[in-house]
Amino acid sequence: MATLLYRLGRTAFRRRWLVVLLWAVILGGAGAGAVTAPASSDDGTSFMPGIEAQKAFDLIGERFPGTDANGADARIVFVAPAGEKVTAAGNRAAIDALVREAADEPKVLNAVSPFKAGAVSEDGSTAYATVNFTVKADDLTDADKAALEKAIGEARTSGLTVEVGGTALAEQPAAGGSAEVIGIGLAAVILLITFGSLAAAGLPLLTAVLGVGTSMAAITALGSVFGLSLTTGTLASMLGLAVGIDYALFVVSRYREERANGHVPGEAAGLAVGTAGSAVVFAGLTVVIALAGLTVVGVPMLTKMGLCAAGAVVVAVLVALTLVPALLGMWPDAVLSRRTRKGGPARRATDNAGSRWARFVMRRPVAVLVACVAGLGVLALPAASLEMGMPGAESKPASSTERRAYDALADGFGAGFNGPLTIVVDARGAAGTKAATAAVKEIAKEIGATDGVVSVSSARFNPAGDTALFSAVPATGPNDEHTKDLVRTIRSERAALERATGATFEVTGSTAMNIDIAQALQAALVPYLAVIVVLALLLLLVVFRSVLVPIKAAFGFLLSVLAALGSVVAVFQWGWGAGLLGVEQAGPIMSLMPIFLVGIVFGLAMDYEVFLVARMREAYVHGDRAPDAVVSGFRHSARVVVAAAVIMIAVFSGFVGSGESMVKTIGFGLAVAVLFDAFVVRLALVPAVLALLGDKAWWLPGWLDRLLPRVDVEGAGLATAPPVAGGEAVPQEPVRV
Repeated sequence: MATLLYRLGRTAFRRRWLVVLLWAVILGGAGAGAVTAPASSDDGTSFMPGIEAQKAFDLIGERFPGTDANGADARIVFVAPAGEKVTAAGNRAAIDALVREAADEPKVLNAVSPFKAGAVSEDGSTAYATVNFTVKADDLTDADKAALEKAIGEARTSGLTVEVGGTALAEQPAAGGSAEVIGIGLAAVILLITFGSLAAAGLPLLTAVLGVGTSMAAITALGSVFGLSLTTGTLASMLGLAVGIDYALFVVSRYREERANGHVPGEAAGLAVGTAGSAVVFAGLTVVIALAGLTVVGVPMLTKMGLCAAGAVVVAVLVALTLVPALLGMWPDAVLSRRTRKGGPARRATDNAGSRWARFVMRRPVAVLVACVAGLGVLALPAASLEMGMPGAESKPASSTERRAYDALADGFGAGFNGPLTIVVDARGAAGTKAATAAVKEIAKEIGATDGVVSVSSARFNPAGDTALFSAVPATGPNDEHTKDLVRTIRSERAALERATGATFEVTGSTAMNIDIAQALQAALVPYLAVIVVLALLLLLVVFRSVLVPIKAAFGFLLSVLAALGSVVAVFQWGWGAGLLGVEQAGPIMSLMPIFLVGIVFGLAMDYEVFLVARMREAYVHGDRAPDAVVSGFRHSARVVVAAAVIMIAVFSGFVGSGESMVKTIGFGLAVAVLFDAFVVRLALVPAVLALLGDKAWWLPGWLDRLLPRVDVEGAGLATAPPVAGGEAVPQEPVRV
């Protein structure tokens, strides 16, 4: 591995113009594809095949021709002025006019007046009308939305307060451009402090931005083909930018070190890619495997997120291995310190903050180990109370019309009106149309009598008369535990009702869908966590040729991810400090978030493990004693690991300002996870454990040593020519030692 990458680095350095041209062509091609590609839209794939709510959604699409179960809807809420009622003549006329105007639009399936549907509150202060469309929200044109908005505006002139919920007019979160700008700005400051050189600080930023640009252009170009969403692109850019900066940072840092050791530029570039580049490859591989592993969870949306983000990481690795040495070839001295550029003697640091910190930890390893485990353990405690769901309009800012509509409905009708359950009755088992009608009435009657159900609507049959739909309104809100219990209770009544009527039913709707998804993903979280922990053990076993180092790494990862999940629960579920992050209302954690967080944190945790411990392994392989190898690893890598971690924290923190709940939560979760993993686990727990283990840390049974492939991450197979002072001498090929 090291030899191959050494040659790649030297080749990219020598043929720099060709490499730069190739990347320009790739970026230009992806950009052209993005510009000419049609707008992306949902490909219609089931969100999570196999769960009851999704099967019921699919049944609706099958039995009700022309009806899209995922069709857009607008729930228009009317609130009368103080002291008036919506049933007053003027208010009623304005509401009926809006409903008639909405019903005349070509893409509207139906628009039901609240006075015909009985959708008026008991005190007469509030009413709502539901407008259902024949197409998905993404397929509504600006003209379609403008027509409905015009009708709403006219109703408001009558003095009514009119707010709109649903998907038809929902405000779409803006792309995360500002988050990237904030992250890049903070990264620039950190790199400048780390390197003390504008060129050295700018090169990782430049290559990372080019890599993310290529990835995002490719995602946009393929969006219409694979149904890639805005969220997919945002998460890919988040991770691609963070690892892109870090990977280039490690190569540039090693290049500066090799130049300070007296190597000519071409040789230094080859050595940097052969050593630091090897760590980059395996660090990137861990991230890619963890993200690609999300495909086994069985959620198409999560699969798309994982694969797109994995693609962005692959691009970041390729950029670090090829474009970075090519740009170093164009300006070989620009990234060096001012002292080195002026021809001063190389500064060989034998002691710095990293080595001093390592010795501090190694003098008191037990105390540091106990403090790390206890601290992260306390932070992880809230994770035991993790509740997963899909926060809806209640989590939006109070300034949004969706949130105001949600609150108005809750005040006028009760919290359950914001999450009605849709009951799909399959009456094909009943004998004849009359029997089917009687069966649906009996099922609706029994469900309406269930504790926790406020009301049920009249049933609507399909043209064939063998399937019916009606809604049941719970007494509690969509994310309330009582609503979850109610869904389970209704489903438990199914067997008895099927025996009595010959018909069966399924519960769906957004509330039931979110409940089913949360339960399925919560059940998948522990197995997925176990899979990637085993993966970490196997991968690091190959990389470090040690039994105990991988176990230590996996243990540290578990501490990091559980502490991060605990922090997310404390802030977003319990509401501790939520206002400081712009969280309007605490509630369940987004269902997709914990699994996605686990996958990404695994990759990032292994990043720091590989970057830091590979340098220790390198020193140990080259003859240092075990304690000296730990100090040597910190001397050479601690500053860069700290800079890389701070950059990632800065990039991820920028996404906390996103208007989309999932992106905000993941941004916060990743930021605190990197904080815990880099500064507590890798920089404190790791040296403490290695100090206690000594030479045993690198123990590997002989039979296992013979079985494992040799990947040479530490560059033990490189034996280079002696440093050449002066001009650009041609370096010798490395040989095996």
